[in-house]
Amino acid sequence: MTSPRITVTYLFDPLCGWCYGASPALQQLGQHKGLTLALAPTGLFAGGGRTLDAAFADYAWSNDVRIAKLTGQRFTEAYRQNVLGRHGSRFDSAVATLALTAVCLSEPLRELETLTALQEARYVQGLDTCDVSVVAKLLQDLGLATAANRLVAADAELLAANATRIHKAQGLMQTFGAQGVPALVVSDGQRTQLLSGHALYDGSLATVIPAWALAAINPATFA
Repeated sequence: MTSPRITVTYLFDPLCGWCYGASPALQQLGQHKGLTLALAPTGLFAGGGRTLDAAFADYAWSNDVRIAKLTGQRFTEAYRQNVLGRHGSRFDSAVATLALTAVCLSEPLRELETLTALQEARYVQGLDTCDVSVVAKLLQDLGLATAANRLVAADAELLAANATRIHKAQGLMQTFGAQGVPALVVSDGQRTQLLSGHALYDGSLATVIPAWALAAINPATFA
């Protein structure tokens, strides 16, 4: 009898520092042949017109220091100076989220790679991933020209697909009572369970997947 296919839906926002902190664990999940990883951008920081100011930059940096200590992920001085230090610039994940949807539509197997590149561009290279020209160039450099062109054009089909993805992700958060991101929803088609994103930081992915899902895959591959 064939075991049911396990799907792990990743609820996130590309400007979420804690989501960046979870990136190594997500890479492991994405490479696991026994499950399907589905990215679900929530639009948490998309829209709203928020801009960076000194108080928010200080708060963000203090949070980033905590994330770095817990996860080992890098938050560089270039990011602190060139991103957080640009007071008055936008803090809005709409562009990065739309870029991910463009990749999902054109080369879906490269969406996780693109998310990682967006995160590293911001937190390591100190690039403003709220800027459409910066993100379009990043996609071009990754060889994702179709996605880059669609991002710049922001065609109706892309905008509709992006809105649908965000709406679906927000629906999952509401259904399962998720309080924030990152979070995971694990399903085998019959059972579905919400997992806190905190489980992504403890160093053992076997603790992320519930027992009923582990039975369908090889837990030793998470060691």
